[in-house]
Amino acid sequence: MDAATPGALVVVATPIGNLGDLPPRAAEALRDADLVLAEDTRRTGKLLAHVGASTPQLSYHEHNERSRTDELVARVRAGDRVVLVSDAGTPVVSDPGYRLVEACVAAGLRVEAVPGPSAALYALTVSGLPTDRFTFEGFLPRKGAARRLRLEELAGELRTMVLFVSPHRAAADLRDLADSLDPERPAALGRELTKLHEEILRGGLGELADRAADGLRGELTLVVAGAPAADPGEPDLGALAGEVAERVAGGTPKKQAIADVAARAGVPKRDVYQAVLDAGS
Repeated sequence: MDAATPGALVVVATPIGNLGDLPPRAAEALRDADLVLAEDTRRTGKLLAHVGASTPQLSYHEHNERSRTDELVARVRAGDRVVLVSDAGTPVVSDPGYRLVEACVAAGLRVEAVPGPSAALYALTVSGLPTDRFTFEGFLPRKGAARRLRLEELAGELRTMVLFVSPHRAAADLRDLADSLDPERPAALGRELTKLHEEILRGGLGELADRAADGLRGELTLVVAGAPAADPGEPDLGALAGEVAERVAGGTPKKQAIADVAARAGVPKRDVYQAVLDAGS
């Protein structure tokens, strides 16, 4: 490595199934690295062979990331370009790596990324559900209070939700989501995305849970529509007039109080003004 080249941690996205989706910059990063961090060195070894790279690998996964982070920060500080990959898709997103990124940032070291495939964004794109606002929820907690709390939170989420689903827990996850959200809540389940047997299952959560009951194979990504927005109904103008009166009593000029209350409630100022007149305030 050129001694003048500064060290860096490079987070590289890799294909989620189709090797043709590997970006040229990712291939270059793998070839030029001093070290590649891999969840499964056998799997990443095939990717390195595909791009003609002979870069040394080091296993880096959820069971050893804590113990190896200091060592890797030291290598970046010494000038190495260390590439982080996951088994598939964008590292750090529901995969190991956050701890290392955090440590390098805290140490003032350079962190770069080569963007590319992401199962979450792929599934969202083809789901047919709203994409203007969404939240990524990763995997549901497996059991207990943490799982119940997460399901309660998701029930009221207004944004489209993207979740990862393990094949052996798909039936349970989908059934619990259907029971907690709504069996009719629209959803799309992506299976084996970008691979030969890619499949997008669409329907209500209850329908998808029934289809998963017999078992589903492959990597799964679930997209669920957000909760319907509550109907605000007709504003309580009497209550708004009372709020104006309280603000005026507190020293706010009446005109300003009417404007503030109208803006908060999302109603025309004239309606609040008329309500104040009707109340004799």
